[in-house]
Amino acid sequence: MVGPVRPQFVLFGSSIVQFGYAKEGWVSILSHLYARKADIVLRGYSGWNSRRALQVLETIFPKNATEQPSLVIVYFGGNDSILPHPSGLGQHVPLQEYIENMRKIAIHLKSLSKKTRLIFLSAPAVNETQIYGNSGVQKRSRNNESCRIYSEACLELCREMNIKAIDLWSAIQKREDWLDVCFTDGVHLSAEGSKIVAKEILKVLKEAEWEPSLHWKSMPFEFGEDSPYDPIGPDGITTINVSSNLTFGENSEDWE
Repeated sequence: MVGPVRPQFVLFGSSIVQFGYAKEGWVSILSHLYARKADIVLRGYSGWNSRRALQVLETIFPKNATEQPSLVIVYFGGNDSILPHPSGLGQHVPLQEYIENMRKIAIHLKSLSKKTRLIFLSAPAVNETQIYGNSGVQKRSRNNESCRIYSEACLELCREMNIKAIDLWSAIQKREDWLDVCFTDGVHLSAEGSKIVAKEILKVLKEAEWEPSLHWKSMPFEFGEDSPYDPIGPDGITTINVSSNLTFGENSEDWE
């Protein structure tokens, strides 16, 4: 453990979480914005569904931890929504079981502490043509309609449990060119797809009436005080506090 202790944001989910640093991913965007503000902790597991998440829930989020997260962002549903295989093996989880699994995850996370806030991400859209090409496959095990059904189920559960939720299925499809730019393989997010996810998360954090606010612009910088060891200003006699710089020349308004 290193200090000082910062607020901890834990991202818990399947491959969209695990791959969140790749290709200018949404996790890398959050980590950049929250540098010197919060620690972004990745707990992403490619291929997982809500069943596997439940198996390790108490290991990843022990109730007796010294410090509990300030925010947990949860994403499961895309793999659950895959159509069942005749063998009974694979990632598919029946809809009602999926709902109950997500309910159990939410109940456990809510019990961690009064300060722990939750955001659930619904199953995003997929590009079936990019996944299957012109193969002529009649029964597509991963399809956009199934994703919609699981997305809506997640959103309904969140309304019932008063949990902040993001409708990724709809958010991605708001771009007219979403089929062309949002995915690397029809399922996983490109840089453009990740920008949508990051902006939706930041919108929720900005609008949430949480005390304290977890939006990056409202949180203090660690060691943000003025110092004579800061870079010297143009006048040659004063210094410039650069603790709030993202990168030189970058517009912070892009990430309101």
